[in-house]
Amino acid sequence: MLPLSGIKVIEIAQNLAGPFAGRILANLGADVVKLERPDGGDDARYWGALLTPNASYAFHAMNYDKRGFALDLRDPAAIAWLKQYIGRCDVLVQNMRPGVMEDLGLDAPSLRTAHPGLVYCSLWAFGNNGPMKMKPGYEPIVQAFAGMFSINGAPEAPPTRIGVQLLDLGTGMWAALGCVAALYRRQLTGEGCVVDTSLFETALGWLTLGFGAYKASGTLPTRHRTGSGRIIVFQAFETSDGEVMVAAANDRLFMKFAHAIGHPEWEAEPRFKTNALRLANKEELMPQIEAAMRSRRRAEWIERLEAAGVPCAPINTLAELAEEPQTDAVEILQEAPGLAQQFVGLPVKFDDVRPPIRRPAPRIGQHNDEILDAALGTPAAPRRSA
Repeated sequence: MLPLSGIKVIEIAQNLAGPFAGRILANLGADVVKLERPDGGDDARYWGALLTPNASYAFHAMNYDKRGFALDLRDPAAIAWLKQYIGRCDVLVQNMRPGVMEDLGLDAPSLRTAHPGLVYCSLWAFGNNGPMKMKPGYEPIVQAFAGMFSINGAPEAPPTRIGVQLLDLGTGMWAALGCVAALYRRQLTGEGCVVDTSLFETALGWLTLGFGAYKASGTLPTRHRTGSGRIIVFQAFETSDGEVMVAAANDRLFMKFAHAIGHPEWEAEPRFKTNALRLANKEELMPQIEAAMRSRRRAEWIERLEAAGVPCAPINTLAELAEEPQTDAVEILQEAPGLAQQFVGLPVKFDDVRPPIRRPAPRIGQHNDEILDAALGTPAAPRRSA
């Protein structure tokens, strides 16, 4: 049995962050009902090439393991029915534009008053208070605002966006964690609560070290293409046929690295004895390392460094990553039932078993009949989707 079996979740969310939170809860065993507009559904259905009719790979990746429900929220009878249905749920996840849920009468204070045990989880762009609380935002907007562009990329290059949806998916993860914690507290107290998170707060969370260092020192961090301003050696180096990432992150590992690249004399060199000294003498040290690393092929260096006990890795493309034996070994790539397509599963195991994908992402309104049938006796039922 999965950890959240028996938990009922209503997801009123689209794009990435909110649906990812719902997907995590679904992966953990919750019955997650995804509510969409009958006329088009979630915007992410059309982000990129379609995998199935009316659903992109991005939509499938964010929404497998859920049931789908279509409801016209412009219909007062539908809203009345939805309020009753929410009363049967344990968790509500929403990332609608600021003000939308209030206009619908589905805001946290109203629903928590009606249903004290409800866990009401909201995901925002910039937070639920402050001068920017009503401002919408997407991943690159918040990355830019939060200073993440400014510390990413090569020193000589323009500020660079981080190439994964770090804030969308990170915020979804925090939201899911918040819901699980709130459900645990409800088990102890009987009371639900309101869970709030945002892309901006997630950005600040990921910036714990960089922002904290700036606040402590007043010095802005500089960009390091693959490396670190705090540690030597901790970066990628060009070889004769590619790049290899090296993480000799302490004095002991640095000396192993020095021997492996043909510089055993550095063990007796006072200027390179400690990390602080290596940082102080970086301009002299780094060209020597770079010259040594260019003398062999990438595979040779990985073999030599691993034999010496120095952490290292090739800089893989996604195509190379897909062929890595380790990718197969962790068994995280799974197929949704009925789809000959792999998705990344939940990055957590329970008793060495990863939760399987139980169902593909739903079609718009796919499960209307079974959800309506399960909720018979409510004062008004919404129109069924075609």
